[in-house]
Amino acid sequence: MGKKETHEQALRTLLGEWLETDVARRLTEYLVSNSNLPGPRANLELAAAFMDAVEGYSEQEPDRLWELCAQMAQVPADAAPANDPQEFIPFCGTAGLGAIGSVSPEILDQALATLKRLANDPRWRMREAVRMGLQRVMSMRRQAVWDELGKWIPEGSLLEMRAAAAAVAEPALLKDRDNARLALEMHRDILERVLGTQERKSEDFRVLRKALGYTLSIVVRADPQDGFEFMAQLAKSGDSDARWIVRENLKKSRLVKNYPEQVAAVNRTLQ
Repeated sequence: MGKKETHEQALRTLLGEWLETDVARRLTEYLVSNSNLPGPRANLELAAAFMDAVEGYSEQEPDRLWELCAQMAQVPADAAPANDPQEFIPFCGTAGLGAIGSVSPEILDQALATLKRLANDPRWRMREAVRMGLQRVMSMRRQAVWDELGKWIPEGSLLEMRAAAAAVAEPALLKDRDNARLALEMHRDILERVLGTQERKSEDFRVLRKALGYTLSIVVRADPQDGFEFMAQLAKSGDSDARWIVRENLKKSRLVKNYPEQVAAVNRTLQ
């Protein structure tokens, strides 16, 4: 049995205890003690196991599981600061909301709305938990998530756009040609709005720009013909942030190894 499976088995037992007692102390202690925090990498195997365990119980007790994960996700930054072991509680709670939404149609809209709000959390790991949650929902409710994320671009904050870009930049998802096309269109829309914003000196803009510095290459890898054409347009734009985003993505091995000629051509445009 691998680490993830071992964690999932333990979490199923702890969630079962919580369902019987309504006391989450042993569950949260297990998450905190196995979080790998402080450190550069939280225990993502444990987080994935938590999502699987929550998903398994959600078919029977969706409302109670929602209440648990929502309470966990609401732990604020002053009680669970970045890189503190306590941060793993809201991290798992946020990812768990996506797991519940993926199997509970009646909770889907609430899950997406809550993940949208949590995308604005100042902690970067919490923003990554939103990405995980969105991708889990998308694995089961793909069209509903595409439709919802499409609304985040014209109406959402910079960090909500960051969540949308990160969520669709998933190689497994982009194996589908239609998904690859939609993901590239979404990045076009995001870049159009980003390059028109007056908030370029804000921290939220920096976070979004950094994310686009890698998500675009994942999308272009899935749709190279239209993707490299779009990158060339950005490179010719004369916009310093657009050119930075293109330059960062051209460094990624997923493009350098698979499309060296196209990478070289766009790099010449940047010179």
